[in-house]
Amino acid sequence: MKKKTIIYAIILWCIAVLPVEAQELDVQCEDTCSHVHGIDMSHYQGNVFWETIGDNTKMAYVYLKATEGGDRIDEMFERNINLAHRYGLKVGSYHFYRPKVEQVVQLENFKRQCLPGEQDLIPMIDVETMGGLDVGEFCDSLLKFLDLVEDAYRQKPLVYTYRNFYNKYLLGKLDDYKLMIAMYTDEEPVLADERDIIAWQYTGKGRIVGVNGYVDKSRLMGHHKLRELRYRHH
Repeated sequence: MKKKTIIYAIILWCIAVLPVEAQELDVQCEDTCSHVHGIDMSHYQGNVFWETIGDNTKMAYVYLKATEGGDRIDEMFERNINLAHRYGLKVGSYHFYRPKVEQVVQLENFKRQCLPGEQDLIPMIDVETMGGLDVGEFCDSLLKFLDLVEDAYRQKPLVYTYRNFYNKYLLGKLDDYKLMIAMYTDEEPVLADERDIIAWQYTGKGRIVGVNGYVDKSRLMGHHKLRELRYRHH
């Protein structure tokens, strides 16, 4: 009897204490704030259970990797975009930019996957590397590509980059573009030129039911609304 009492007491202790510890170890912004939250996905997440994510009302949008450089296509893109739509998320597509690859070739690669009729959100361009170019060449390369994307989709794309990368190489170059800034700290990012940021990717190690492994999570900043990223179908 005494043994059963001890076991019962341990069970009660686990119920009372463990959830609190778990919250302290893994408090994510979406658990504690009212911002609009989203995720981005690629083949790195493997087979995603989109029906489960669709039930998670905290995740309002998703950006899916479509392409990279001149010829790479994310192997999970077609599956991901179909199922993300089916289960109610607002969907956008992104391209990982390779500065040394001819811009027109990259655009054609992206256009074959990022079909206007399948987009809820404006295209996003992922800018993380200079590709061995000097700053001037890199900026010229990127701006030429962004112009081509704007011409193709008749709206400016969203630009994703890291805070330090922006501060070092892109300061003052992207004033006409909406920015999603990645910075994995508890404090909101502030750019060196203090310009507006529409979205903040606040972790690369988020967790969400329906995905095995880590997920990149982001949220809209301040007064910004998801409609500001809406794809305009002409």
